[in-house]
Amino acid sequence: MTKQKVNILMVDDHPENILALEAVLASEEYNLISADSGEQALRYVLQEDFAVILLDVQMPGLNGFETAKLIKAREKSRHIPIVFITAINHPPDYISEGYSVGAIDYIVKPFQPNSLRSKVDQFVKLHRKYKEAKQDSQLLDTKTIELEQTSARLDSIKLDLRKTRALAKLIADIALDTIITFNSAGYILTVNPAIEKMFGYKAADLAGDRVEKLFLQSNQPRSSEVLIAGQSISLLADKISEVIAVRKSGVTFPADIQIRQANFENDCIYVCSIRDISERKLQYENLERLVEARTLELLSANTKLQHEIEERKIVADNLRLSQERFRKIFESSPSLMAIASCKDGRYIDVNESWVAFTGYSRQEVLDQVENKLNITFVSGQPDLVDISCNNSLRNARIRYYTKAGQVREALLSLESFEISGEQCQLLVVTDITERVFLENKMARFDRMNLIGEMAAGIAHEIRNPMTTVRGFLQMTKQRGKLSPSHIDLMIEELDRANAIITEYLSLAKDKPTDRRLQSLNQVVENILPLIQAEAIRSDKFVIFDSKPCPMLYLDEKEIRQLVLNLALNGLEAMSTGGILEIKTYIENKTVILAVQDQGIGMKPELLDKVGTPFFTTKEQGTGLGVAVCYSVAARHDANIEYESCEFGTTVFVRFRLSTDADN
Repeated sequence: MTKQKVNILMVDDHPENILALEAVLASEEYNLISADSGEQALRYVLQEDFAVILLDVQMPGLNGFETAKLIKAREKSRHIPIVFITAINHPPDYISEGYSVGAIDYIVKPFQPNSLRSKVDQFVKLHRKYKEAKQDSQLLDTKTIELEQTSARLDSIKLDLRKTRALAKLIADIALDTIITFNSAGYILTVNPAIEKMFGYKAADLAGDRVEKLFLQSNQPRSSEVLIAGQSISLLADKISEVIAVRKSGVTFPADIQIRQANFENDCIYVCSIRDISERKLQYENLERLVEARTLELLSANTKLQHEIEERKIVADNLRLSQERFRKIFESSPSLMAIASCKDGRYIDVNESWVAFTGYSRQEVLDQVENKLNITFVSGQPDLVDISCNNSLRNARIRYYTKAGQVREALLSLESFEISGEQCQLLVVTDITERVFLENKMARFDRMNLIGEMAAGIAHEIRNPMTTVRGFLQMTKQRGKLSPSHIDLMIEELDRANAIITEYLSLAKDKPTDRRLQSLNQVVENILPLIQAEAIRSDKFVIFDSKPCPMLYLDEKEIRQLVLNLALNGLEAMSTGGILEIKTYIENKTVILAVQDQGIGMKPELLDKVGTPFFTTKEQGTGLGVAVCYSVAARHDANIEYESCEFGTTVFVRFRLSTDADN
């Protein structure tokens, strides 16, 4: 049977001391109740019974001695043992005062957990023995009352004995048991009416017969002594014996007999009571089978209980191991980790990394509810205080402040769990300040490298037409006039240099745009004749498949340039007879412009370089056309994606829907 929990009262005005006592005394057999003052302790004593009271001496208001006096002054609580706990070593007379007001023991902080736990266990055992003794006393009083009542009933029986004797004959006549009288020779003298129902004989049928006729006899030689079921009358007298009786029909049945001897004027008469126990034997056999089955069930249940106990021990060991692992991970983690109460936001514990990064000591953080780190979320995320303990958070970008006022970058993760019945929250802050610094530095280096590459590309591309023009000018200086073909070539080279500079300027992010709410389908249809003319010139085909799309904020000139560049690239990638398909549709709240050709596609290693200025796979290309498309897309808050295989390439331009466009 499960032991009933006993109450243990812990009185201390410091919550940390209460928490320490709870950690030491935590047990399934104890119901730990805490009080932070003597007044609250007295209220609990009035309501509950306690096995032991752990009482702090130094408390504001009622101190430990005054509280103990009031507890011992009450009859119901004066038996409760009181153990004083104090953090100060006092002289013997001070300790004597504690014992004088009813203390059982006196413990000085800091105490040994095992010693305190052992003492409390002993007080709990004494409390249980006291309860058992009290119950035994109550049981003894109950038995005494029952004995007195029994004695009174016996007196009443004595008074009714005469009446009982007078009614004995009547009872014999109406009794269900067969009652037979016979003499010392075994001859039947009288029988009661019950014999006819039990044996099938009438009284006259047994006249002159011996009593042995009614019982199954053994095969031993017949003797002159009266034998019933092979046993002598002297052995059967004055006790209940089980024998086998025989009915008139010859059927046997089990019976209980009781024989008493009576002497009347020197004549010995025997009275034999016979009771049919066939039904009782059957019930007994059924009960035996039931008991056997129940015993097997109990054995099975006991085995199952043993298994459950073993499993619980394994679970407890695993839990202890998990707690040890968590503590090691918590303390050795390079991330800042803290455990806070969901109830009031109070910090319960922080690890060494928290102390090292923030500059706050544990004493400055523990049991505090103030957000000392001033954690703020990046990119408009919700404030920390609005995050429920029931929700988890993973790697949210935040900024926090150290004690010295330094701003640091970090990732915040939150997870809720329970500690000793209290809902808590684990905060994991991964400091990424150094990583962010390196990323920004690398991004600046990448930008500088890109500027260098672009400058080198522009210089290379412009130097060629400048060299041509310079050569012809020198020729003019030496020979005089130039031919019209030479002048046309110079103009062509100057136009080429101008085109390179124009496309390069198109890459500028701060280029002014004239975006208006208009239809993408209409912009494509306006430039479609020019694309179709270029396709016909190279014996190719263009298909425009448009679906209804919402209005977008577009700069028509830039979008026409984007569509024209993508379409011309697709036409140049195909051989004669190829089909270029331009499609517009809406998908996942984005408007998509898709340009699909039937060329040979691009190798996977080249796809990552698409859009890089001066990168081109065409012999006469400048490598700025696709880069201009990316620049136009960026100014329209759009993304460009490529899908390519051996059967062709598809370019997707995804325009986000703005709120005004949705409306």
